[in-house]
Amino acid sequence: MSATLTVNRDRAANPLDVVEQIVSANEWAFDRRSDGEMAAEAPGKWCDYGLHFSWSNEISAMHFTCAFDMKVPAGSRGKLHELLALANEKLWIGHFGIEGEEGIPVFRHAVLLRGAGRASVESLEDMVDIAITECERFFPAFQFVLWGGKPPAEALAAAMLDCAGEA
Repeated sequence: MSATLTVNRDRAANPLDVVEQIVSANEWAFDRRSDGEMAAEAPGKWCDYGLHFSWSNEISAMHFTCAFDMKVPAGSRGKLHELLALANEKLWIGHFGIEGEEGIPVFRHAVLLRGAGRASVESLEDMVDIAITECERFFPAFQFVLWGGKPPAEALAAAMLDCAGEA
């Protein structure tokens, strides 16, 4: 995250308060729908990502999704599920899935905060940063499978190439 953030620590009991400050500091559009739900949009290199945060006070858990700005045609979902399984093997935190009838690829993650007192700014910044970073890293593989007609393993291998030098 490029924005420097100072958070009022007394106001951080609801982690969405901290998330709202993070999103505001990055100048991203957002909608705080309630004390338990917030949506935002973050720009990426490949597309804009739809962020959705849900806070459950009852179980002290934050559920987070980062949605790609793409829809998966029903006929391509089999290949995409294979790609998701291969991509998920490479992740330490969170996982990719398909959401809704439109088949929107998402990165999901949940954080349990029971006993933590409150969510730290750093942990919530990391949660968002990791999600966007992983979406950016795997976006080309999704494109190769969906629009390039590549087999999932080949698409993932091509997307994971580490390029060196400058063109």
